[in-house]
Amino acid sequence: MDKQQYQTLITVSLLSVDAAMIGIAFLIAYWVRAQVAFPAEPHNLAPVGAYAWTIAVQMICIQGMLYLNRQYHMVKATSRVEELYAVFGAVSVGALFSVAISALLFKNTVFEVNYSRTIIIYAWLLTIVWVTTGRWLHRGIRAQMQRHGVGLERLLVVGTGDVAATVIQKVQWSPRSGYDLIGVVGVDASLPGVTLVGHSDNLHDLVDEYDIDEVIIAMPEASREELLSLIGRCQRGKVSVKVFADVFEIMAGEVSVDDLGGMPLLTVRDVALRGWRLSLKRGLDLILSAFGLVILSPLMLLVAGLIKLESKGAAFFVQERVGLDGRPFLMYKLRSMQADAGRRGKWTVKDDPRRTRLGLFIRRFSIDELPQLINVLIGDMSLVGPRPEQPEFVELFQKRIPRYMERHREKAGITGWAQINGLRGDTSIEERTKYDLWYVEHWSIWMDIRIIMSTALQVITGRAY
Repeated sequence: MDKQQYQTLITVSLLSVDAAMIGIAFLIAYWVRAQVAFPAEPHNLAPVGAYAWTIAVQMICIQGMLYLNRQYHMVKATSRVEELYAVFGAVSVGALFSVAISALLFKNTVFEVNYSRTIIIYAWLLTIVWVTTGRWLHRGIRAQMQRHGVGLERLLVVGTGDVAATVIQKVQWSPRSGYDLIGVVGVDASLPGVTLVGHSDNLHDLVDEYDIDEVIIAMPEASREELLSLIGRCQRGKVSVKVFADVFEIMAGEVSVDDLGGMPLLTVRDVALRGWRLSLKRGLDLILSAFGLVILSPLMLLVAGLIKLESKGAAFFVQERVGLDGRPFLMYKLRSMQADAGRRGKWTVKDDPRRTRLGLFIRRFSIDELPQLINVLIGDMSLVGPRPEQPEFVELFQKRIPRYMERHREKAGITGWAQINGLRGDTSIEERTKYDLWYVEHWSIWMDIRIIMSTALQVITGRAY
């Protein structure tokens, strides 16, 4: 079972456990209300089957709140008390929403039932207990799987001093952290009982060779330049980088602080899109791309027909680009240039002489980009992300621009943070890379919505080319 399959299994099973526990809690609350005359005898209590839709709404609302509170994002090791606190908050708010929605949807319909305040209170309390219990059991099963080597994240520790020894000790003493400690990277083998896998100069190759998921840099004495150099060597795909930092570094930077058994770790390069955030972004992509294709398909067909009438060649333009983790994919566009444009230069510039008359119009309003909604729907691209480049340009830029390949940690996008800030077409690739990296490391759903809205405004006003 690979890591992606394991994450999917864990998330789906946790969703199923939570749903089952919410349903069981409601059924027990109904039974208690039917059997116990407190605070008064039950009146007009419908058969239990009549509450099926009410239970469904309860599940959706509570699990929705758990989702929004990041309770389906697999963190390294939270305490049972922290999990109980999170469940209490999500269930409390979700229960209130479910009562309001049930009243709004089912009032004066065949689904309306006597949803008494007593059942509401019983269900609220029992749901907290049962959901927490189910999650603790799920945690125990997950821990057993990790003890058998399933679902562990492969870890490298960089450094060989006392700090590195402390980090390694914490990892070894915290089996619930979910780490598989591959070894240490340093200049000597001064840490007994731990495999020295190589020198920090070869960190990039070691990350690839051992298929590393996370790197912890335990070198508080390292200079800023040394740290940046080490971080830059961890450029392969979904590798998280964490630094053991002193108090001044924790206070001075705009970074997040994680912990390992109570030891603070400074996350300077984390993968912003994973777990619940990845599914949230993918859900937004699926909904908006499907909606966009349905609405805009007549326009695309009309423009495709006009392209065929104006010039020889295919109406659609297919080109290889580089996307997530440096993997190539075929990107679709409506052809806006002459059929032989590829033999007359490759980099697109403003007022490009290779454009057709229709191409001038459709590029101005970004109509040529609409077929990329297909790329988004099938998962090659996202609505928002770094713009993909051709393989030969990627090979050139990664040699010339520091950290360039880090922009490939996320899916390429139809639009992006760099584009809405005016960096599109024939503009500085160095500046675009800075904007792309800032987006990758500061992603939020609200940022995506803002970028989509800003792009729509630029398209309407014809500011694209």
